[in-house]
Amino acid sequence: MCTLVRMVYLTLAGAISAEIVATIAMKYSDGFSKLWPSLGTLVGYLVAFSLLAYTLKTMPVGTAYAIWSGAGTAVVALIGMVFLGEAATAARIGGVLLVIAGVVVLNLGGAH
Repeated sequence: MCTLVRMVYLTLAGAISAEIVATIAMKYSDGFSKLWPSLGTLVGYLVAFSLLAYTLKTMPVGTAYAIWSGAGTAVVALIGMVFLGEAATAARIGGVLLVIAGVVVLNLGGAH
């Protein structure tokens, strides 16, 4: 059972990573006018949704989606602030911390 739980979280981590890559590729696609970043977006989201769908076979949808969307949102926001020159204001940093806190609280409320 422990191996199954680890595997589902690894699959979810893969879905999160693919979603992050797809979102960053979308930023560089220039409104889908550049081929390679546009293809990266398409492939990234295809992988992300496929892995998320596989995760949902064994994990409750509320838990999986909270982790997937929350982690993706937090990491993309941090990448934007650290690497893409987006403003790192107290409000934005606080918002990221609130997203992370929300995911933690949902998981503590009964992940399985």
